[in-house]
Amino acid sequence: MEELIGREQESEQIRKYVKNNRNELIAIYGRRRVGKTFLIRKVFNDHFDFYTTGIIDGTFEDEITAFSDALRKYGYQGKRVHNWMEVFTALGTLLQEKSKERKNPLIVFIDELPCFDTRNAGFIKAFSYFWNSTGSWINNIKLFICGSATSWMIRNIINSRGGLHNRVTHEIHLTPFTLYQTELYLKKNKFKWNLLSILQMYMCIGGIPFYLSLLDNSKTVFENIDQLFFKENAQLRNEFDRLFNSLYHSPDNYKSVIQLLASNKRGMTRAEMSSKLKMADNGHFGDMLENLVFCDFLRKYNNGTKRNKSIYQITDFFTLFYLQFCKKNITDPHYWRNMTGTPTINTWYGLAYERVCLYHVREIIHALRFDTIHTEYYAWRSNQANPGAQIDIIIDRADNNITICEVKYSKSEYTLSKSEFNKINNRSEIFKTETKTKKGIQTCIISTFGLKENDYADIASQTITLKDLFTNIK
Repeated sequence: MEELIGREQESEQIRKYVKNNRNELIAIYGRRRVGKTFLIRKVFNDHFDFYTTGIIDGTFEDEITAFSDALRKYGYQGKRVHNWMEVFTALGTLLQEKSKERKNPLIVFIDELPCFDTRNAGFIKAFSYFWNSTGSWINNIKLFICGSATSWMIRNIINSRGGLHNRVTHEIHLTPFTLYQTELYLKKNKFKWNLLSILQMYMCIGGIPFYLSLLDNSKTVFENIDQLFFKENAQLRNEFDRLFNSLYHSPDNYKSVIQLLASNKRGMTRAEMSSKLKMADNGHFGDMLENLVFCDFLRKYNNGTKRNKSIYQITDFFTLFYLQFCKKNITDPHYWRNMTGTPTINTWYGLAYERVCLYHVREIIHALRFDTIHTEYYAWRSNQANPGAQIDIIIDRADNNITICEVKYSKSEYTLSKSEFNKINNRSEIFKTETKTKKGIQTCIISTFGLKENDYADIASQTITLKDLFTNIK
């Protein structure tokens, strides 16, 4: 099996849970393709006392059959099961038998748990009854449950108000790789790309291990992108629809939200989205947005106020790239190579780099040496100025100062122009006026290769480079 890379912290957590003497119900969730199953299988080297996985889009009969086959494989010899209560009664019988005179922990792994919960099948009721009546009483059991339908895992398991309320002993949210982890993965797989090349690829597919596994180390970044997205039968050409269809029962509504936000680079409030989409701004719409946040497609940003003005913005790099370029049904198999250096691609790189910096705020705070004081970060958008002003990263510090971060993408040192100098000053003044803050305002320029000295560079009290974003923050 492929080597486990970039998941040292999660692996250590899992091994710690296994070593203790407590019974554990451990929930692992995260975006599809992020490597949840691979993590568990690698930590335990595929040695389980029981393992089964749900079938995406499976019927009730499909799911019962899959679980029943697994019971037989791991030694169950009882009567045939027909419903979920019978399934979990059989599982309890099997595990109780295995636990007799057992010194080592009993390792149980149920993968893609949400798939088993078909309509009106009573899965959750049966599962919670099993855990409360039998599973949690089995000596030294470690039950790992996993699912890509993150919103389902959050609502039905982790934040359950029913039989599983407060039953989960640990939860692990497996997030996409950071730039540091991505670089580590690529180096382990013999890629010889520099930091800029890794960044350019990251802006297209993000830190999703499965997507990274599709890359060819004998090809350039441009060749790999063409191979994945634009050539005939490209491997990720249909990934967007597969992704949303596998996560949500009504994927079209979710796609509508995503497509709207993809067309608005600066993000939108809940009310703005509701109005544009002509969807009622009710609890169901709020649940949809939360589901997208849970699944790491969106991030919800505080606008720096106590009012309900939070901004939603796409954070999934693959989704942004796909909707920007692949929805156009481009027929040029070398599109990315041929378009590189054009204003279209350069503008997109600039916006994508802002998203990368948002995803690496912890690394930015560390590079600024603010991690020894309390900080809060948020995005801010003017409610009064015309034309509007927006600041994507504001770091509010306990030392009575605020750092406003300006992000600039370039293939070399960035040269700040007079017009940009004036825009930065203008945004700072609008921010101070509207927020009425009395804190000191400082400006940080986050560029790829630093800021070139000229008459306007002094506006930056601090600078951050691409290298700082590749730092390993534990």
